[in-house]
This record gives sequence, C-alpha cells and structure tokens, in this order.
Amino acid sequence: MAIYHFHGQVISRSAGRSAVAAAAYRSAERLIDERTELTHDFTKKEPDLLYKEILTPEKAPDWMKDRSKLWNVVEQTERRKDAQLSREFNIALPRELTNEQNIDLAKTFVQKNFVEKGMVADLCIHKGHIKDGEEQPHLHVMLTMREITEEGFGKKVREWNSKELINEWRKEWAQEANFFLALNGHDMRIDHRRLEEQGIELEPQRKIGTSAAYDQMARYEEHQQIARENGKRIDKDPEIALTAITNQQSTFTHQDLARFINRHTADDEQFKQVYARVRGSNELVFLGRDDLNRERFTSREMLNLELQMVKRAVDQSNQSTFAVSEKNQSNALENYDLSDEQKTAFLHVTKSNDMACIKGYAGTGKSTLLGAAREAWEAQGYRVQGMTLSG
Repeated sequence: MAIYHFHGQVISRSAGRSAVAAAAYRSAERLIDERTELTHDFTKKEPDLLYKEILTPEKAPDWMKDRSKLWNVVEQTERRKDAQLSREFNIALPRELTNEQNIDLAKTFVQKNFVEKGMVADLCIHKGHIKDGEEQPHLHVMLTMREITEEGFGKKVREWNSKELINEWRKEWAQEANFFLALNGHDMRIDHRRLEEQGIELEPQRKIGTSAAYDQMARYEEHQQIARENGKRIDKDPEIALTAITNQQSTFTHQDLARFINRHTADDEQFKQVYARVRGSNELVFLGRDDLNRERFTSREMLNLELQMVKRAVDQSNQSTFAVSEKNQSNALENYDLSDEQKTAFLHVTKSNDMACIKGYAGTGKSTLLGAAREAWEAQGYRVQGMTLSG
C-alpha cells in the first residue's frame, strides 16, 4: 500500500555535517571534501541505488552538474561555522509504480517545485530496506540554498525557508503522486493531511528505525503503546479501519487489510482479535475477485457513494436539456480542422443529453474538439465552465 512520507531537514555545519559527505552517501560515490581534505567513500551502497541525476535551472553554469564540484563549491561559499549548507527531503515513492514510473514522478516533482524556483537539485533514488516482503523505494533530494547566477552562487534566498512553502511542497507531493498513480491505472491515493484532518480517529505513530528501535526502548515502548491504543479503538469501532483504508483506495484485499491492522496493533494476539472484528463487520462488503484472483472488498459507505454517483450519471445521461442546433455545430466545425474521429466525438458531446463522455489517449485531440464544442455551446447561448481534477 502506498504511504505518505515527506521529511525535510537542513544539512548544517553546526551539527558537524558536510554537504559533500551527504552527497557521497546518497549517490553511492567516492567524493573528497576539499575543505576538510576528508574522503567519503560510499561506493559499497551502489546496489541500493536506482537512479541519480543533478537538475539545474536554465542559467546555471555547466559545472553545477558535477556532483563533486557542486557541493565543494557550496562548502567553500559558506564560511560560517554554523552555516546551513543544503536542504534535503526524504520522500517515500509509491511501491505500486515501476522504477521507470517513479523516476519520472520524482523528476517531474523536483523540476516543477524546486528547479523552476531557481534551486539546483541533486536527486537520488534508493531501493530501500525490505519491508513486509517488499522494497520501499524513496527519493533523496539535496537542494542548494542560494540564488544561481551565470558565475555561480549569489545571495541566500530566505523565502525558501518559509513554513508556508514547505507545507505547499508537502501538499504538491501528494497531488503529483496521486496523479501518477491514477495515470498508471492504480486505484490508490496518498494524503498529506494529519489523520485528524482526514477524519480518522487514530493516533499517528512515530517512525522508528530497525535495530535502533530496540536500543532506544523508551521510544519503542511509546510506539507500541500508541499501536495498542489504536488497536483498541479499531476493535471498538471497526469502521475506523475501513474509513482509513478507503481514504487511500476504493477497494482492497485481505493483504491490504492485514497490513493496516498489523501497523495499528501491538502484538499477535491483538492483531488476530482486531482482524477478526473488522472481517466480521457488517460494513465490510465483498465485491468478488480481481484479475489476479484475489478477493476484493470495500466499505458499505464507499459502495453507497459510488452507487449514488453512477445513478446520478445515468439520470443525467437520460435527460435532454442542452441541445445545440445543426447551424451552430456546423459553424463551430468550420473553425477547426478535426479528424473524422474528433468530429464524431464533437457531435456526441454537443447533442441534447445532460451528460456525455469521451475517452482517448493523451495527444489524440480531446482538448481541441472540446474547444470546438465550447464555441458551439456558447453560440447556442450556454455558459461554459471548464474544470479538471487535481490528482
């Protein structure tokens, strides 16, 4: 199941950190920090690396695409002992997408939100540790913090530190990831909002490491206590689990349900009890088997919502209100060079039905024929509004 994880930090010299060392680790390279004369060799991590690339704004000099040169110049430019060297984001990529799709998603998001604002972005994608029998691919992106000139670095850009901008990036990531999931045929979404804002009555769990979790028992015990309390909430009201899962995907499998409950219970005994409670809920609806022969389920609330949507669509398709005259259709068509297929679609959407649908691959001319349809509708005296879904 796709997860939302978007964590940012500033790599600062006051914390004893080096931008060159950070870049070497993320790119699985051997880099020399010219300021300290230390060599940082992380080439053994190369099997975990899926992709790496440096993206630069248009006016950036070519040397900024050289990882060693880039981060050594950053180190030399920042002279203060407490200097902020780079901003980094660690972002979970959807498991459901292929490596190529995740690379495309990562580059699209980074280009749009960071590079186009004037930052140099050093992006590296890692396979991640095995979790639940699967890898968890994730993106590391290190960003420069100064304006870019044709010669190199200019002044620090303080606006990039604003909390409002970081919150906007968090929201934009959810929208971009959801768009790519939908684009590639996945009935799934992630949400940047807190559980409380999503209407899910569970307490968020803190991230803990692997072996490190047991070395920090206080933190591990806190994690277990939150999981136990969440398990009690679900045991008392199984709809909490169904609401949380269908917030991400409209249908789900046994495995999806088990993963969710495992994350929100403390031990095997509580897991079995809570899993049985949710499986026995009257709000759980069995839908049948998918193309992989897996049983699929949804919640009664989600099923009723989709049934209402279908009923409304059918009702509207049987109503006839917005007819366009043949004269206005012909006049609109004269202004566009449409193919026979586009003309068929044009005539379909400008007939009298209150709802009509067209479907086509990207680049097949849907926007063009809808432009012609808009002219026909407006000539008929209708007010036309255009909308698109975000994600």
